[in-house]
Formats: sequence, C-alpha cells, structure tokens
Amino acid sequence: MHILNRALNPASIAVIGGGAWCAEVIRQARRFGYQGAIWPVHPKANAVASEPAFPTIEDLPHAPDIAFIGINRHATIEAVAALAALGCGGAVCFASGFTEAQAEDDCAADLQAQLVGAAGCMPILGPNCYGFVNALDRVAIWPDQHGMHPVDRGVAILTQSSNMAINMTMQRRALPLAFMLTCGNQAQTHQADIALSLLDDDRITAIGVHIEGFGDLRKWETLAARARARGVPVIALKMGRSAQAQAATVSHTASLAGGDAGAQAFLNRLGFARLNDVPSFLETLKLLHVTGGLDSGGLGMISCSGGEASLAADMAVGRAVHFPPLTEAQRADLRAALGPMVALANPLDYHTYIWRDAQAMTRAWSALSGPDVALTMAIVDYPHTDAQDWECATQAALNCVAVTGRPYAVVSTMPELMPQSVAQRLMAGGVVPFAGLHEALAAAEAAMRRPPDPCEPVVLPSKAGVDLTLTEAQAKTALAAFGLPVPRSSVARAQDASNAAQRLVPPFAVKGVGLAHKSEHGAVRLDVGFDTLDEVARQVGTEQVLIEEMATGALAEVLIGVTRDPAHGYVLTLGAGGVLAEVLQDTVSVLIPASRAALRTALGQLACAPLLAGYRGKPAVDMDAVLDAVLSVQAYVVANAATVGEVEINPLICLADGVVAVDALIRKASE
Repeated sequence: MHILNRALNPASIAVIGGGAWCAEVIRQARRFGYQGAIWPVHPKANAVASEPAFPTIEDLPHAPDIAFIGINRHATIEAVAALAALGCGGAVCFASGFTEAQAEDDCAADLQAQLVGAAGCMPILGPNCYGFVNALDRVAIWPDQHGMHPVDRGVAILTQSSNMAINMTMQRRALPLAFMLTCGNQAQTHQADIALSLLDDDRITAIGVHIEGFGDLRKWETLAARARARGVPVIALKMGRSAQAQAATVSHTASLAGGDAGAQAFLNRLGFARLNDVPSFLETLKLLHVTGGLDSGGLGMISCSGGEASLAADMAVGRAVHFPPLTEAQRADLRAALGPMVALANPLDYHTYIWRDAQAMTRAWSALSGPDVALTMAIVDYPHTDAQDWECATQAALNCVAVTGRPYAVVSTMPELMPQSVAQRLMAGGVVPFAGLHEALAAAEAAMRRPPDPCEPVVLPSKAGVDLTLTEAQAKTALAAFGLPVPRSSVARAQDASNAAQRLVPPFAVKGVGLAHKSEHGAVRLDVGFDTLDEVARQVGTEQVLIEEMATGALAEVLIGVTRDPAHGYVLTLGAGGVLAEVLQDTVSVLIPASRAALRTALGQLACAPLLAGYRGKPAVDMDAVLDAVLSVQAYVVANAATVGEVEINPLICLADGVVAVDALIRKASE
C-alpha cells in the first residue's frame, strides 16, 4: 500500500485553523457527501462550520488520517510537527510564503526546509496548496467551491496550479473527474509520487499532469514504468514552451535546443503525450477514459457537410493522424447505405438524404469503420435553440458502438455546440463526445502514441560551472579518443604553416585558432593549396592556425550537438548542419543515453532525411557511420558528465563510405 493511500481516502479529517478557508473546507467536505469525522482545531472557538472544535492538536480523539492546515506559515511548521508526532496520515499545507516567495523573502527557502524536517515521515501536500477532491470516495479537502460530482470511475488530474485546478473542475464536457489534486511547492511529496499512488486504484482510467517543472527526473521515470506496466495512460500539459533560448550561446546547438527541447525529449522518453491547451488536455483524457489508447492515427470522418469534411482534412495537416482511403468493402457498404448520389471518400460528406432515419444513418456511419480506422468521428453540431431534430444523430452514434464494437466519437466543430446533456448520454453509451474539432484531432493524435520501449535512465546533469572552451584541435582530439572520425591536421604559428603541413595532403582547410564562430570572422579558408598556404595563413588573422586535410565527396552535412540542461539532463540535438543550421531550424532532440535505434528514428524525422537516404539519383550516406559518430559523441559526454557543458560537431560531413567531423567545439568545467 502506498504511503498516501490513507490520506487520500481518509476516515477522519482534522482542520487546523478557524478562518474562512478552514470553514469552507468543512462545508465543502459535507456538501460533497463526506461521512467521516471532521475535527476542527481552534484554541478559542467551540465550533467551526457547525463542527465541534478541539483547542489543540493533542486534544484530538486520535490521529486523523489527514489534516488541512490553514494557518500562517510559521504556525504551519509547528502544526506539522505536532501532527507527525501524533501519527497523522498526512497534511495539506495551505499557507504560502515558502520557496515560491524566495525572490522577495530571503528566509522563505529556510522555512520550507524546516517544514520538511517537521513532517518527518508524514506525507505533506504543498505548501501553497489547495488540497484535493476525491470524487470516487466523496472526499473533499478543498477550501473553495469546485464543480466535481461523485463518480464510480474516471480520470485523475494533478496540477501545480490551484487556480487551474478550480477551473478544470468547472468543465462541462461530461468528463468524469475521479481526482483533482494540487501539488503546490512539492516540498516533500513529489507530483510523480502522488500519481504513482493513484495507479493503485483500478477505478482511475487515465492520469493527466499539469507540470511547471519536473524536479526529480528519477521519480518521473519510475512513474512512467509503473504506468506502462499497469496499462494506465499518462498525458501532460507542460508549461515552458515559450521560454527563450539561452541568451549567451557559443554553439549553434544551444541556440537551436532552447529551453523546451529537453522537456519535450523527456516527455517523449517517458511516453507521455503532450497537450498545449487545457481544452485539448481534457478532451484527450475523455478519449482515453472511453477507449484507452488508439491502435493508430487512422481516422474515419463523416459529416453531412462538404465544408466540414474539408475543414477536418485541413485541420489534420501537420498532425500525426491521417484519413485512410476507403477499402472496397467500405465503398460497397457505403454505396448500399447512401445510394448513387454521394461521392465516396474519407472524410465523407454523406449529405442529408438519410437525415432523421437513425437506422440508415447507423448503416452509413458504421460502414466508415474499417481495419485501418482507429477512431471514427461523426461531426454533429447541436443547435442551442432546438436540438430535437438531432436525436437521430445521437442514436445513430450509440448504435454504431453497439454494432461495430469499435471506438466511435461525435464531434462538434465548436465546443459550445456539444450540449452537456447530450455528452453525458453519449459517454454512458461508450461514444466519445468531443467538444470542438481542434480538440478532437489533438486528442486523437495524443491517444495514438504508444509508450516507448524501456530505456536506460537519463544521465543526470552536473552542476559544475562551465568556464573552459577547448580549441577546435583539442576538442577533436578528445572526441577522436571515443571513435569520432576527424581530419588529419596540424596546429602551427601562422608563419610556419607550410612547414607544419608537409605530411598532409592538399587541398587544405585553414582556420583561425581561438575563435568560436570562425566563419563569422572570416577565419575559415577552404581549398587552399601548398602554393598559397603561407599567405592564406597570415590572412586568417590569428597567431595560430589549424591546417586540415579537406573532406571531399560530401553528400550531406549534419549537426550533432549536446547541451547540458539543468532541468532535464543532457540534450542531444541532431539536425541539418553547416553555416545555415540556425536558419534551417531542422532539428530533433533526444536525451542521453539514446539507443542506436532511437537515434536512427530521430534522424529519420529530420526534413533533410531524404538527403541522407539518397535524393534524386545521389547515393545514400553511410548511415551506420553517421550513427557511430553520434554514439561516439554520446560516449564522450557520458564519460565526462561531471564536467561537460556543451559539445558540438558542425558539420559532420557525410560521405557514401564514412563521415568526417570537420568542426568541433567543447565547453566544460576546468578539471
């Protein structure tokens, strides 16, 4: 049994404090149907919200299963210590003024540390936390109104924002909310720990997490593995996509990766689909509750309007969903149901010839289901004036689920055109009632993603300060020791260039030493022969020059870069390389360590992937050599994780029979 189980389904609740918030906790608990004991604690009042009060925590009849602490932050610490000593099952710490306020209050972080110390082994939620509503067992530890109703089974939502939690409880989309839980500062009990405890309850069909920051990566990895084993899908509403890329960057990689690439790579690794807005987040949970994960991204779409069919097809562009062409069997069934006047396609405009005939609509709509269709959607917009004439559509959708046994949905193009009463009826019959076409497509895309194969834990980022940039020659030497192919080269004073190049084969690349972006300084010269080598070396403008044998026969240029992300680990970015890397913005990121198979998949996602595979008669690059090069960079990072900050190869020249890293950069902490 998880340590939180007692607190999340309590037989007794203590409410510490007598202010308006505490009184509201008591009222909300009773209003929601909580039948257990409620014990207010107040030093002066005889009762709080009609419940007899106790003067101190020590005066309680016995240790409560959970306590809501609604007093100031300093008194909260004392109350937590008293509750822990009594053997309380857990506490919700409502007070603010802890780490979330440390920018304005120097002692805030120390107070949070004191709070954790006072709790000991007793789990606490927060501080700066509203608490939770457990609709499965009619428990509300909640100091405000909410919109939840008792349910027998449903989805759980965990959020770091109490205000967003309140708003989501007010949804009128027929989504059965089993749990709404706020996590606050997560001073002691991590969001992933709470989600892990909910996996023990078979009544919870899916979990949604609103994440501002991941915190302990290992806890999320544990949650993902457990959820995968239990078959419970987890989706995320992750904040931070708009974070600006690092202001001061040396490598192209740091600029390309930005602040969100690590978060997305971590979610991909966990197998958590990411949603970008609250409505899509809720609609995805609804789909997962009704159908579970989808077999594929194949959709069937049917509408009585050609405009809506075209709209659906256009809105799906850029998403990982598609509309499979109709099979001969589907065509035959649709023709039999619709007659000769309807042009058959997917998405399908079935016109209105059979409107009001629920049985004929059932035959037509059912015919769109097929072996390549994971979810069939019927676009139906219910007018708010008089929707009686739309009863045939509701009944047809319910019939389709009964007839086909396949996932089926009714979709309104706009959220307000899906009445809550209709949505509830459809849900009861196993039909997904999507409120909004955009949200429906986002949900279908998110639900079809399969969890990844189990992989190694991410390499945790070092906290060492990065204060050393290796020269290009030093970086290449370090990476070559891990197997990265680099050109033969020599470093010399500019006036000694021709002597230093005697054992090299022209043409040469001549580069200035000590500059990060050499091309921007005009410090890179290519196709240099022996006859002009000394003159070119002097023109480069640096005291020392790097002279390299040039790679010939290039078919493509690839960027390989690694940045240390303090929140997510080491982000490995692959992309189209060369001087236009930041202009092209053609990249994909994974976290280290990544398997060879994962790296091959990542390279295949690039827009430049056709160049790597052979384009317009050109040969394919040596993909095994490309993967070997990426794994060499990864091996260097893993071996030097305590000090490395950035690594970049740009470009890696890709040949038909090998690769060559013609530029390299390493930033690290001094040894």
